[in-house]
Amino acid sequence: MTTEATVRAFFNSPQFAVVGASTNPAKFGHKVFTWYHAHSLPATPINPASATIETPFGVHPTIKSLVDLPDPQQTSLSVITPAPVTLNVLKDAKKLGIPAVWLQPGTWDEAVLKYARGEGEDGGYQGAVVAGDGGNGHGGWCILVDGERGLEAAGKLKRRGVGQLVGEICALM
Repeated sequence: MTTEATVRAFFNSPQFAVVGASTNPAKFGHKVFTWYHAHSLPATPINPASATIETPFGVHPTIKSLVDLPDPQQTSLSVITPAPVTLNVLKDAKKLGIPAVWLQPGTWDEAVLKYARGEGEDGGYQGAVVAGDGGNGHGGWCILVDGERGLEAAGKLKRRGVGQLVGEICALM
């Protein structure tokens, strides 16, 4: 289902959002959201239970749902939710015209993948989908593992100098 072209399409969006962004730094929803900021990508956290999420890159106001995105047709979506929630997220993404989604490992089951392939009763999701087996991670395509390669393929990987990298590493400690 996922190819390099699919990953490039995901990263061609000018904006990103993370459904399941977490306030807990130990959770993947926090790690994925922080990854976007570490790569200087504009990302909106979606978390209905928290007003803000703090990362080493600042305090970020959250939105409660996809319908609150200011420009969904220009926003690619990372999803870190349980499979039954992910299916509803995909249905909402379709309605809003979100062009691409990245389903992190653990967020999908066969029903989600079927809908993501465009095989739902309503025609399924029609955008680009990064999901399923593949990538360099042991659980499938993961932005934390495969994201930089995708950014490079899309021409968006910013090379940083050693001093900037050391500063970023220190900020994470």
